[in-house]
Amino acid sequence: MCDGYQRYPGKKRGSTGYGGYKKVKGNKLSVLVDRNGLPLACTVAPANIHDSRLYEPTLEAFEISEVPDRPIIISADAAYDAREIRQYNRNRGIKSSIPVNRRSRKHPKRGRPVWFDPELYKKRNAVERFFSWIEAFKKIVPRYERYERSFMGLIHLACSVMNGRILG
Repeated sequence: MCDGYQRYPGKKRGSTGYGGYKKVKGNKLSVLVDRNGLPLACTVAPANIHDSRLYEPTLEAFEISEVPDRPIIISADAAYDAREIRQYNRNRGIKSSIPVNRRSRKHPKRGRPVWFDPELYKKRNAVERFFSWIEAFKKIVPRYERYERSFMGLIHLACSVMNGRILG
């Protein structure tokens, strides 16, 4: 239920930055969800941080332990195609189903190709469903809250409402 809140450690002055894609000042919400779209961990960062830099703080906010509840396979977007992320998952015994981002490679990779399951990747829409559900809460998308702790409180409230709707 978004229990694992962690602020991005790279910024000291707050969590707003200029996002290059949407050309607005704001922040970025990185979320780890399960197959049903239920949030497991949330991380807030400035908008000018790349998505791949939020991968480790989001997983660490989930506090993956050595119990059977830990994930076996993680599906992620092509923006997370980085050697560091694949090595991070490999060290923790997690398979990475991440497509190769051909735009970020100057030269084609040599050697054994990375593992990728297209059928499993089709089920990644749980993340997109989560973000469409969270956009239904009108105060979260434009971030009317001034303080980060009150903004995360709204996200926790929205996640608990979503969990109540899904789990019944």
